Amino acid sequence: MPTGLPRRKFLGSAAAVTTLATLGDLDFLSLLPRVSAAESKLNPRTVRFTPEIEPLVRLLEDTPRERLLEEVGTRIRGGLTYRDLLAALFLAGVRNIQPRPVGFKFHAVLVVNSAHLASQNSPEADRWLPIFWALDQFKGSQARDVREGDWTLGAVDESAVPSAGRARAALTTALEQWDVGATDAATAGLVRSAAPQEVFDLLCRHGARDFRDLGHKAIYVANSWRTLQSIGWQHAEPVLRSLTYAILDHEGGNPAQRDAEVDRAGRHNAEKLNLIPGSWLEGKADADGTKVLLRALRDGSWENGSGTVIELLHRGVATTSLWAAIFSGAGELLMRRPGIATLHAVTTTNALHYAFQHARHDETRRFLLLQAAAFIPQFRAIAGVNAQQGIRIDDFEPAAAPTMGGVEEIFADLSRDKLLAARKTLAWLGTSGDATRFITAAQRMIYLKGTDSHDYKFSSAALEDYRHLSPPVRDRFLAASVFWLKGAGAPDSALVARTRAAL
Repeated sequence: MPTGLPRRKFLGSAAAVTTLATLGDLDFLSLLPRVSAAESKLNPRTVRFTPEIEPLVRLLEDTPRERLLEEVGTRIRGGLTYRDLLAALFLAGVRNIQPRPVGFKFHAVLVVNSAHLASQNSPEADRWLPIFWALDQFKGSQARDVREGDWTLGAVDESAVPSAGRARAALTTALEQWDVGATDAATAGLVRSAAPQEVFDLLCRHGARDFRDLGHKAIYVANSWRTLQSIGWQHAEPVLRSLTYAILDHEGGNPAQRDAEVDRAGRHNAEKLNLIPGSWLEGKADADGTKVLLRALRDGSWENGSGTVIELLHRGVATTSLWAAIFSGAGELLMRRPGIATLHAVTTTNALHYAFQHARHDETRRFLLLQAAAFIPQFRAIAGVNAQQGIRIDDFEPAAAPTMGGVEEIFADLSRDKLLAARKTLAWLGTSGDATRFITAAQRMIYLKGTDSHDYKFSSAALEDYRHLSPPVRDRFLAASVFWLKGAGAPDSALVARTRAAL
């Protein structure tokens, strides 16, 4: 992939921490214009990559980290819109941060959609804070990219871009052959000539085909698509060139010419798609089917996971019941061994489920479902989770419901005893049914206490997925999420204090 000349010779550090005393201490955000729900749910047709966007991208690129939040705050008070800031932030990350490996410093790009989701799900007065956090995250990753070689997304080789009639076949072949140069040119050709949905379906399939990078390829497919829905398809070409470059990340020799373990599930499942019955989308909800698949994900291999999905589809089990098992399997891994690998079991499942919901090609959707089931045992193996020991998400007992302390009691317990907090969350949801209060408090804790991109990625994924599940599965899944949420006893984020001081 072509790269440009280095442009960045600076970048500083964040200011010191100022302790915030209470969960609700975000009043300083009232100094900024309110972001209405309508504005945070962006209309792609109203956003254009106009001459005004490029200077804003350059502002984000060129302003030192220690001054960026203050500079952006000034621009917002002067009329800069949420829409334009979101677009500029995403484009700055795509242009300046190498998407290999698909993680680490590249989280600054992956987290933009998570920050946007957090904004959408927040009270109006809080909606700027996730974006300010993502701005600071970008500067940190930009500095790391400079230290590691100062990669920049370069211009496409126009002489290699295929014609409109050849673009889809050229991109498919290039991706299958893991050919970086041909893929880059063909991506540009397809974006210029095809409908967005056609491009998305193709990249969904290839983003989910291997288990490299802890599922980040699938995450980038979903997050790039979602962000483009907000900032406009006119920005798709550089974004998707970055994405396909990420999809081709691998170690060692060309994967097309060897049999690597991380590729086996995808190749196996691609050959099994015709075993799924034609009526596979007509099944009925089946709690027993959910339990059968959860047992296979808990105890078996990736072959058992995807094979059990095919068996249950033949028995007429609805895909919603199968996804319930996959989400539960991911949540159970997090409960058994909280860590980066098990956290990504949850966020990757979120991405695969989103792709499954929004892809239109039947074969692509079959593949995504089989791969989602195959990924859970692979996450279990890489995390070193004992299949026979540990908490079971479907049978851990609720504790006494919080009384005087309510939700605040749960988040206080979370800092001391995550399992107790999970049991109290399960009791709270079972007695009050008020998940909204819990979710609002959880999101605010991320604003106040979050220090890592995974905090935003995980919370946005888990709190979104809760809404796709049915009781009692969803209550147990949300209770499991406390194993990565932030408790009241965690230190306050320096960024919140700095944003407050800047305003």
